[in-house]
Amino acid sequence: MTQSEPMRRVGIVGRLGVFPMVHLTLPARRLVAYLALQEHPVAREAAAADLWLDVPDAQARANLRRALWQVPRGWVLNSDDDLVLDAETDLADARRVAMSALEGGALTLREIELLSSDILPGWHDEWVLPAQDAFHLLRVQALEAACRTMAASGVAALIDAWLAESNRYQAKQCYVAFRQRLREELGVAPEPAMTSRLAALGLEEAPHR
Repeated sequence: MTQSEPMRRVGIVGRLGVFPMVHLTLPARRLVAYLALQEHPVAREAAAADLWLDVPDAQARANLRRALWQVPRGWVLNSDDDLVLDAETDLADARRVAMSALEGGALTLREIELLSSDILPGWHDEWVLPAQDAFHLLRVQALEAACRTMAASGVAALIDAWLAESNRYQAKQCYVAFRQRLREELGVAPEPAMTSRLAALGLEEAPHR
């Protein structure tokens, strides 16, 4: 991509979208979505086999050639008989955001929105389904972790305020209510760091058995 060309971008979280907007035939749309999902170079034969499962190999290769001809120039690169999408993808962004959330990072509203949709909903091709299932699990876990992290941040500030007033009873009640809410709404426990801190202060209740 030259400096004079705009940055190409493909979105597959929520729906298929391309920027800058270009006309894509149905075969071209499937190929672009497939390569965006792979996120790495794919052998031409593998792409043909995945995209056209129910036709003979020769026909699948011919279908792939036609699809490549229909993709606007520059979007798909050929390298040593491999195909690679020459564009950024929102899937890469979504996975990076999810990992940050799972590691305890707080999310912005834009990042939460990015994790609020599945990959290519309504697509039922065999090459889509495993990725859809894996990403759905990842984004749900990430959103739960983000909810827990952001809620814990607010609760920790409230607990600190009660402790600053030497009101250990209210600090403990705040933590207990928070723990119960996490259990009922998300099926998770508070962050271990918060639990350890409250235990050190003698404010954590023994786990229910």
